[in-house]
Amino acid sequence: MYKQSTLFVSLSLLLLSCVPQVKKMMRADQGFQNRFQQHVSYLASDSLEGRRTGTRGEVLASKYITEQFRRVGLMPLGVDGFVQPFEVNEGKKPQPDSYLLFQGDTLKADKDYFFFPWSAKAEVKDKSLAGVREVNTLWIIDLKEGISDNAGNPHFDLGTYIYAQSKKAATVGATALLLYNTHPSGDKLSFQPKDRTETLSIPVAYLRKESAVQNIQASKGPIYVEAHIAFKENIRRGYNVIGYLDNKSEKTIVLGAHYDHLGYGEDNNSRHTGAPDIHNGADDNASGTAMLIELARVLKGKSAQKNNYLFIAFSGEELGLYGSKYFTEKPTVDLKSINYMINMDMVGRLPDSSKTITLGGYGTSPTWSKVIDPQKNELLGIRIDSSGTGPSDHSSFYRKDIPVLFYFTGLHTDYHKPSDDADRINYSGMVRILRHIENTIGGLNEEPKLAFLKTREAQTTTTARFSVTMGIMPDYTYSGKGVRADGVGEGKPAQKAGLKAGDVVLQIGEYSISSMESYMQTLGKFKKGDTVKVVYLRGDKTEEVNVTF
Repeated sequence: MYKQSTLFVSLSLLLLSCVPQVKKMMRADQGFQNRFQQHVSYLASDSLEGRRTGTRGEVLASKYITEQFRRVGLMPLGVDGFVQPFEVNEGKKPQPDSYLLFQGDTLKADKDYFFFPWSAKAEVKDKSLAGVREVNTLWIIDLKEGISDNAGNPHFDLGTYIYAQSKKAATVGATALLLYNTHPSGDKLSFQPKDRTETLSIPVAYLRKESAVQNIQASKGPIYVEAHIAFKENIRRGYNVIGYLDNKSEKTIVLGAHYDHLGYGEDNNSRHTGAPDIHNGADDNASGTAMLIELARVLKGKSAQKNNYLFIAFSGEELGLYGSKYFTEKPTVDLKSINYMINMDMVGRLPDSSKTITLGGYGTSPTWSKVIDPQKNELLGIRIDSSGTGPSDHSSFYRKDIPVLFYFTGLHTDYHKPSDDADRINYSGMVRILRHIENTIGGLNEEPKLAFLKTREAQTTTTARFSVTMGIMPDYTYSGKGVRADGVGEGKPAQKAGLKAGDVVLQIGEYSISSMESYMQTLGKFKKGDTVKVVYLRGDKTEEVNVTF
């Protein structure tokens, strides 16, 4: 009886001693939850207009993150304080003084016409009859006949045909070329700013069908055309925000999250089908940015100081990992000192029922399994993805042979839509994820630098609309002619044929690859089992190889 009473008293005292610690933890978690809500509510507010790279909203977001890093006590480690600027080359765009006059009337760019990006810079003042092909004159040509002649050709590509016909016209004496199309099947021609096809010696414009009917078919005599055609590079500027916690270690942990989003959907990466609207991107990726800020707060006061910590808020992720790729090419710390990288992208929708998160990059180091057991975790259910690549910024670090982890709560119906708002975020779930990342970092504090392992390549874009794939991971930051491989999938057609990361695909079969768009369109023209010649550039040497899909 005495022993039982003593045991009861001892247990009671132990429980009572734990109460202040539990209350302290609950207060801390509530503080994180409140700050998460504060960060997301601002970053995903309408006033930032979707944080599209190169806009006022992105700049406002970068300033907010900079101020939060400063309040936490991080050192600036950008190029200009906390900021690391970079350029996004959007290809070409017509100079503001470009114009096209038809019979004296000024036509509206895009609505009525466009100049092909490989068109020569020129002044045009000439008149001609539609369909007449005389030397040293303007040609006004209907595409209807060429389309009809190729109606049964499954490999016919209108863009390739137009370029070939334009080049031929220049060779035989046309001084300028104005194209239109009255074929009943229509077309989907539009200005392609990233088309790097070699510039021709004559200007070439396309008149849309409605304008052609009004201005050409209604004309009874010679048509007078006046035009000024010139292009310039369309450059956007983005900003990474970089803060540093220096623990005087030889090893540095990178924690990253992108803060840019889609703006009004101008870059054609929205899933919204209605009128243009602000895409606030609360989950994608104000949630990860908020997590990054609060992890800086946590690690500033932690005893896990056997590593330095580099906190990077990336921009340009939605355009193709621009910010993270730029950082890994022009790092503000020695890449060899980086121990590992943790990326947080869309961490705001943890399911209340399963509390399950997807953890990517698990196969990039054997050490991850020492601190993360997917079967035994009190905080989270964990779904493992071993691949070190995927459609987010950790891929840029993986390609530099750095172990990565990628925290992701999954896709949902609001993804890349205006409905991804702050009131749909699971803020208490974010606290769970923060604690898991904190425990993971703490569990590795005494470990030596993590070993790196290569993993399978995961596609960063969908090829669902194609029956074939080359198996290359395109470098979206590449602004030259062709498509540069950022990586090559194991066992895929490109890898079997000997293509490597860094190779630039210039031609597939008979189709010239001038841009990412032309590459995607070309894939749609082949089926499984087809073998085609692929021309590619490796360094400064042009090579050829047969690829079987």
